[in-house]
Amino acid sequence: MGVFQKIAQLLKANINDLIEKAADPEKMLNQLIEDMEDQLQKARVEVANALADEKILQKKVEENKKAAEDWQKKAELAITKGEDELAVEALKRKREFERLADEYQKQYEAQHEAVEKLKSGLKMLEDKIEEAKRRRDLLIAKSKRADAQVTITQTMSKLTDTSAFESFEKYAQKIEQKEARAQAHEELLNVSKTLEDRFKELENSDEDILDELQRLKEKMGK
Repeated sequence: MGVFQKIAQLLKANINDLIEKAADPEKMLNQLIEDMEDQLQKARVEVANALADEKILQKKVEENKKAAEDWQKKAELAITKGEDELAVEALKRKREFERLADEYQKQYEAQHEAVEKLKSGLKMLEDKIEEAKRRRDLLIAKSKRADAQVTITQTMSKLTDTSAFESFEKYAQKIEQKEARAQAHEELLNVSKTLEDRFKELENSDEDILDELQRLKEKMGK
């Protein structure tokens, strides 16, 4: 599989699914971008090699054209010197180099077309990776916001849980009832004490009267 295909697969990955499954979405996205950039660097090397091959083919075309021209001149020189046989051999060589030049020209044109496609594809991938970087930042922000929302929701659910408040109220009522019973016992005890005091007063009052009655009798000689 070529590096271009590998990058394409990385770009086509369902980032949202990967984020949901990842324990650390930010780390996962950074790793994906790093993988893309590694593959992109390899793609640049491939494009550079293809471009180098194109230049070699172009040079071969020029060299063979130059050789054909040189043999053309040699054929002309042989003719001026009356060396027709040498002129024929020179023309044969000329045709051979022209044929090679034509072959190299075809290879060069095909290579040039391939290189242009590779360069175009490379530029597109570079743009895609830059877009992926921007999406990464946005997706990480969304992931963090979602985590924060979950935390807020969980916190709110705890705050709205009335079970603790209900338990508190129950204990408060029990304490108030206990306090009320204590106050009632104290009031009953106070009532009992009051009755005892009243009877003691009555008893004390009767004793005083009897003492006074006895003294009056003694005075009257009774």
